[in-house]
Amino acid sequence: MNPLQDVRLSFIGCGVMAEAIVAGLLRRELAKPENIIASHPRADRRDELRQRHGIHVVEGNTEAATFGHPGEPGEVSSIVILAVKPQRIGTILRELRGHIQQDQLVLSIVAGARMATIAGELLHPSIARAMPNTPAQIGQGMTAWTATPEVLESQKVQIRAMLDALGREIWVDEERMIDMATALSATGPTYIFLVMEALVDAGVHMGFSRHVAEELVTQTILGSVLFAKESHKHPAELRNMVTSPGGTSAAAIYQMEKGSLRTVLSKAVWAAYQRAEALGQKK
Repeated sequence: MNPLQDVRLSFIGCGVMAEAIVAGLLRRELAKPENIIASHPRADRRDELRQRHGIHVVEGNTEAATFGHPGEPGEVSSIVILAVKPQRIGTILRELRGHIQQDQLVLSIVAGARMATIAGELLHPSIARAMPNTPAQIGQGMTAWTATPEVLESQKVQIRAMLDALGREIWVDEERMIDMATALSATGPTYIFLVMEALVDAGVHMGFSRHVAEELVTQTILGSVLFAKESHKHPAELRNMVTSPGGTSAAAIYQMEKGSLRTVLSKAVWAAYQRAEALGQKK
């Protein structure tokens, strides 16, 4: 049974990630276009969303939030998804205060925004928080999420169904782990893209055309990830499998260790984590 079949979904803000959720839900036939509404300040973006997905699109945030009204007490039929920039969340929450119904669930995908802050500003206790990543746009995302104790089990089932449409989801017990996931998985594609760019440039430096270098690097990374997932082996064991004594891999690893690649990556993730925490401290 589809837990989102009759649920009204209200997206407050509809940028890249919110649209990825909309597209995933429609692609998996978990929601109907007529049950989805989104708000956006730009007329051209509203027209684009209407034409591309057939959903309702409005300018006003409160109009979007009140699109779905709960039925009988305890029956969850409306989810409000906060999908605005972290710098705007304070203003948006004050705007929505008093417009969220008792049985509505609020799901935030805003980086850094604490559930306690959202609940306090909205005067509404049922809050969930999720952090998807860029591959969600093609249904290959990774999303960590959690929720306040007031969120019902039936609501959690709905959240799982929504996030499954983006790829994979994982529940975390502590909210601080959402900031940790922001640094590791949500920001993670940035690290991978930078490594890809550096490898392509190295290939061009050796003499490959950029097109050939990109093809070699992209398929190598994709194949390596799929092989690691299929083998269920530790990355260190996989690395040892392809590292022959005195071979090319050994020479390459020596240079990467000499350049403190592990340390740089660890510092990058830690810096992203600190930034995610800092965003949550801003009002």
